Amino acid sequence: VQLQASGGGLVQAGGSLRLSCAASGRTFKGYYMGWFRQAPGKEREFVSAVSWGGGSAYYADSVKGRFNISRDNAKNTVYLQMNALLPEDTAVYHCAADNNILTMTSRIYIVHYWGKGTQVTVSS
Repeated sequence: VQLQASGGGLVQAGGSLRLSCAASGRTFKGYYMGWFRQAPGKEREFVSAVSWGGGSAYYADSVKGRFNISRDNAKNTVYLQMNALLPEDTAVYHCAADNNILTMTSRIYIVHYWGKGTQVTVSS
């Protein structure tokens, strides 16, 4: 099973990026998929998650109103649209999947599936 994130880059504050995470090796029916980030010297941090059907979305307070998560189950892909980016959004962003939303939001070090990240750098 692989979760491959892409779409990161360097952007000025106030700009936008769209991250994608393509899953392979299995389908994630019934799983939450989402995003975490880790900045240098900081703990891994939950960013956002979305339910299998897309009807429930969860966001960290720090990104509410600026980020939007979505998924395309036909493509086994989850997206993160990031708008109004701030320098403090700079981090490596990883995608992950788990069938328990509490694990996704609160116990992120034990999520079932975790992918390599993509670097997002926001300049001031």
